[in-house]
Amino acid sequence: MIRAVILAALIGAAAALWTWTRPGEAETGVPRDAVVVQVLDNGFHTDLAVPRAALMRRGGPLAQATASLAPGDWILIGWGDARFYVDQSPIVDRLPDGARAFFRPGNASVVMLDPVRVDPGAGHGGDVARLTLTRAQFDRMAARVEQSLALSDGAVRIVAARPGDDARFFASRETFSIGHLCNHWTAQVLNAAGVPVRPVRSITSAEVMRSVRAAERAKDLERKLDMGPSRD
Repeated sequence: MIRAVILAALIGAAAALWTWTRPGEAETGVPRDAVVVQVLDNGFHTDLAVPRAALMRRGGPLAQATASLAPGDWILIGWGDARFYVDQSPIVDRLPDGARAFFRPGNASVVMLDPVRVDPGAGHGGDVARLTLTRAQFDRMAARVEQSLALSDGAVRIVAARPGDDARFFASRETFSIGHLCNHWTAQVLNAAGVPVRPVRSITSAEVMRSVRAAERAKDLERKLDMGPSRD
């Protein structure tokens, strides 16, 4: 009997974690200062694509890092393990290192910033979702990215670059493991922008994309209601 009660409690706790949703800070109305960002999914990993000008407007360490990059109107932003994320060798050759990144706690991580000259969603081979943010929401999102940067005397640190690639990898103060993967990080950044997320389910890129689309649908509905005829 006691075992059955314990088992039922464990199942209930697991179900609660699986459905747990962290709400976002909502803002209603039509944003006159809207910033459109994109979320790119390659099937297992998510990156953000944001307007360079919006990052530069804020100033601070993230703008400093952005200013050091090659030209490009868009900046791809991602986060991941400091070794596995940077390495571009065939995935089959990196499986042992992938296991290390997943299951060893406390792995060093990096924030990737990659300048793109054209609309990043247009040539992306995977899934793309767009999200319209107010300037305040965008600033909160950018601040969460900035919080990930490990600073030395207030300055960002480039710790890796790939030959022939404009992407730069900056030291992060966060650590990577199966409990805090790249998609978890993207979900946290989006949540700072007001997107409700389910933290446990955000282990997958598909869940991150679902959260973005659900948030954008809710914004569209709010805008339609705001623009509808008054019943007063």
